[in-house]
Amino acid sequence: MSTHHSEDRLASLRGPLAPEPCTARGITALTANPGCSRRAVLDAAGVDKATLAARLGRPAGFGQSPFALARGRAFEAMVKADGYAELLTLLREHLDIPVGEVAVADLGEVGGSTSPGLRARETEHLLDRLAAGVEERLLLDHPVLPLEVAGRTAFLEPDAVTHRVAGRFHVVEIKSFAVIDGQADPAKTAEAAKQAAVYIIALRRLLERLGHDPALVAPEFLLICPKDFSQRPVPALIDVRQEIEAIGFQLSRLRRADDLARPLPADATLDLSTREDGTPARTDTELTATVAALDTHYTPDCLSYCDLARHCRAEAVEAARPERLGGRVRDDLPGIDSTRTALRLIDSPGDEGEPVDPDSAEVVERLRAAARLYDLRRPPAPRRPCAPTDTTAGRGVG
Repeated sequence: MSTHHSEDRLASLRGPLAPEPCTARGITALTANPGCSRRAVLDAAGVDKATLAARLGRPAGFGQSPFALARGRAFEAMVKADGYAELLTLLREHLDIPVGEVAVADLGEVGGSTSPGLRARETEHLLDRLAAGVEERLLLDHPVLPLEVAGRTAFLEPDAVTHRVAGRFHVVEIKSFAVIDGQADPAKTAEAAKQAAVYIIALRRLLERLGHDPALVAPEFLLICPKDFSQRPVPALIDVRQEIEAIGFQLSRLRRADDLARPLPADATLDLSTREDGTPARTDTELTATVAALDTHYTPDCLSYCDLARHCRAEAVEAARPERLGGRVRDDLPGIDSTRTALRLIDSPGDEGEPVDPDSAEVVERLRAAARLYDLRRPPAPRRPCAPTDTTAGRGVG
């Protein structure tokens, strides 16, 4: 199937709405569950999963706070204000950049255009010159890096990329969560590290495609956050080798989204658009049927990063699928389609039980052994005292 035809198929599923941009945050969520065909197709088609979840009757229970987003934009603007004065000072102090010799290329727009494709081409041109040594002193502000994800080209936008420092490029991420007494929120720091790893992977692959050594990109990134309860920025250089390896491996496991979407019926739709009178172009029933036709790979962890997780959880609960209890339970019950089946197999031991599929025989034996062990260790139920004999039964009082 040609790339053009694949994009047409995904666009027809999405309908007339513009695709949602693919972000580093979204890629880290996708690689956290690479076996989920549903998420791969929705992300590749650019479907707004939060809106879809609401249409399916189970809206997402989380999301980025608009106040946090506004605070993040304000902090980044402050760090880059006055000709990038704060940012350049931090780079000089922590990466030994001579501030007086730094030139900045603002790639937030190119020739007045904010087109991701145009900005990506300009980023590629500048990176090629930097890697070749044609330009030595440059900081790229909001460069755009292409990365193929499940057959779709995502355009990623780190906050900044430094020029060659000690022979290498460094990704810079500016976050608004505070570093208090030298300690930042571990969960937020880990999320920032994963996003930076995605940017590093994209930057390395771009340089490799241009014929340069991908090792020119450092395996560390510079994280800039506000210190304590002030707006004073403080940097930290964080090693993300493990995150790069893990996310790179998961990216290699992702199947092409167009291959996953191919089995869908011809009338399948994920169109969330509305008509001129404000009514939905497609019914909730049509959307539900299409989502149900896409294989899911739900685990409880999905609730922390996927807008559609509540819907997938409800499906898993209704079908009693083992994965609703966690990935470990799912992995321990290969070939067992539901916990109801598992309980039935436990309660039907020996010759009186139903025939066991040879492929599942080992799992069934482990289930029955676990049930026997549980029965042996279960404390005996307390004896219920006999009811006292009522010698006054049938007698009157008084």
